[in-house]
Amino acid sequence: SARVSSGPWLSLSSKNFRRCSTFANCTLKMADAQAERKLKDARTRAAIYEKLTETGEKERLKELLRQRLTECGWKAELKAYCNEIIKNKGLEQITVEELVAEITPRGRATIPDHVKAELLQRIRTFIE
Repeated sequence: SARVSSGPWLSLSSKNFRRCSTFANCTLKMADAQAERKLKDARTRAAIYEKLTETGEKERLKELLRQRLTECGWKAELKAYCNEIIKNKGLEQITVEELVAEITPRGRATIPDHVKAELLQRIRTFIE
């Protein structure tokens, strides 16, 4: 059997090379399909975003989000966290950008699941 050799890391018989080549082709096809799916998803998100914006639903959803976050105490908790950071670091020692960078992960992580679920349901209903 013929052997393909290009150093100690590659030593394949022609049969195994064909199998590897077929596997590589399958892998490339899967990567292409994945890329197509990502592109389609991005286009779909863009179309939904445009429709949400054009119809004014985006602003209504933002207002609903503000209302729900205030009702559940999330806004007050995040404000208290901001005040704590400012107190610890000093008002003159922290910029707005630094404060936003510090509170953003906590803010996103602490949004209650029921608020997320309600917004997601409203978006799904809008899309249908």
